[in-house]
Amino acid sequence: MERDLADYRKSYDKGELLLENTPDNPLQLFQNWFEEVDSHFKEEETNAMTLSTIGKDGFPKSRVVLLKKYSAEGFVFYTNYKSEKGRAIKENPNVCLSFFWPGAERQIIIKGTVNKISEEESDAYFNSRPVGSQLGAVASHQSETVLNREILEKHLTELKKDHKDRMIKRPDVWGGYIVNPISVEFWQGRANRLHDRVLYSQDSGGNWLRVRLQP
Repeated sequence: MERDLADYRKSYDKGELLLENTPDNPLQLFQNWFEEVDSHFKEEETNAMTLSTIGKDGFPKSRVVLLKKYSAEGFVFYTNYKSEKGRAIKENPNVCLSFFWPGAERQIIIKGTVNKISEEESDAYFNSRPVGSQLGAVASHQSETVLNREILEKHLTELKKDHKDRMIKRPDVWGGYIVNPISVEFWQGRANRLHDRVLYSQDSGGNWLRVRLQP
């Protein structure tokens, strides 16, 4: 099986990113870009991001997760702590997040370290989820093998009956992580593949430094 994709071409011309126009703090630029994309471009899920971890086998693995909160402290997402990504994070808390917004011809790449958020914050978010999503988190032993889908569906049906008249408690193995950034790269597509790239990185004192990278 083979297919040559050399003729796939696209011209990037929807914006520019000049170093002299960027704020001192990358989180401010992240917020500006996120709000612009969310308001003016047809992205299905602006908060979708690719999370890359390093597994025990030494290989990186990437998957799409959903950003649920961002602040000056970092970027929050939720998952099962015993999932493959959870186990990888426990072994190696260094991760990478990547946002790609093709409508705006923009990317953001974030390197950082991960910590669990408080149980109280995880509880609050879990309780805000639709009942079906709550039950799904309880039903799934994420990343474990299962013989067929029917087993999952049966388990979910049983849980619905068991919790018909009572509150669904957040599983201890499910909750939030926060990624504390140490570097943030902003990429804006430009004509002739001379894309704009601005990299923020922290010095030993926690101050943000920024430089322009060649495309």
